Amino acid sequence: MESIEDVQYVVVHGYRRAFRIAGSGPALLMLHGLACDSSTWVDVMPRLAEHYTVIAPDLLGHGESDKPDADYSLGGYANGMRDLLTVLGIDKVTVVGHSFGGGVAMQFAYQFPDRTERVVLVSTGGLGKEVTPLIRFLTVPGSGLAIAAATLRPWRPLVSGALTSMSKLPISATRDLGEVARIYEALADPAQRTAVQRVTSHVLNWRGQYVTMTDRSYLARLMPVLVIWGRDDMVIPASHADSAPTQVSDVHVLEDSGHFPHRDHPEEFARIVVEFVESNPPATYHRGRWRALLRRGDQYQLESVDPAAAVPVAAAEPAIS
Repeated sequence: MESIEDVQYVVVHGYRRAFRIAGSGPALLMLHGLACDSSTWVDVMPRLAEHYTVIAPDLLGHGESDKPDADYSLGGYANGMRDLLTVLGIDKVTVVGHSFGGGVAMQFAYQFPDRTERVVLVSTGGLGKEVTPLIRFLTVPGSGLAIAAATLRPWRPLVSGALTSMSKLPISATRDLGEVARIYEALADPAQRTAVQRVTSHVLNWRGQYVTMTDRSYLARLMPVLVIWGRDDMVIPASHADSAPTQVSDVHVLEDSGHFPHRDHPEEFARIVVEFVESNPPATYHRGRWRALLRRGDQYQLESVDPAAAVPVAAAEPAIS
């Protein structure tokens, strides 16, 4: 088995993509959050790799992947993940997404339901407007210059060290500051800072998140979905779990946990994911069922579908290929 610490590389569309891979068996695609990288999963990857093939990429513009002047939209990221999996010879996955990566996971499942077996959303974006002012600040004109000044070398170690030290205090409000320190260090790289700002411009503005998947949440009736959140999340409120897809398989709000529940409680997180995968058979994509659900929208009841015919029992409309 590959070491969790080993980062591998593959070139897709001319850009280097970094990723970690370990284990064997059914595939889990693990997508990190904004300004983070695949190392956010290192505490849970060994446990998950005992059961699955775990692929944790650095999203384009993050970590050790290239940071080009390119498409940083949700759809672009979903396409990139499809192409990475294709290059790696992996057909179908359970996609796991944290924070912004949760938005990418939902977009991947929406664009490629034939390649998605299950969805796991971890403190995910895309389920509500509220988000920390620190992220909204990235969309304000001039924020790039302000961050560049705030991450200059003379005081960068002092700020990073102070954030890390504060994260060790027994206070829920400072719990995630160790991860914030890592993000602060990452934003010192001008290329990553530009990429992160490009990402934020696609999904939110200074008022909050404006891109949502809640209007399409009824599609989750065709796919098992798990939601995991930290009770003390100061980045995206745990109350957004209430807006999770209506047919969600399970919701876990972990106590004594912030925006990174997989870092706060890696053993419990891995256990929840394994139990979810083992107890929920993979979704099987059928174009007729997908079409029927799209036609009726969120008022459509799955019970009205005849699985043999894969169209509504009472439908009089002709099938559309």
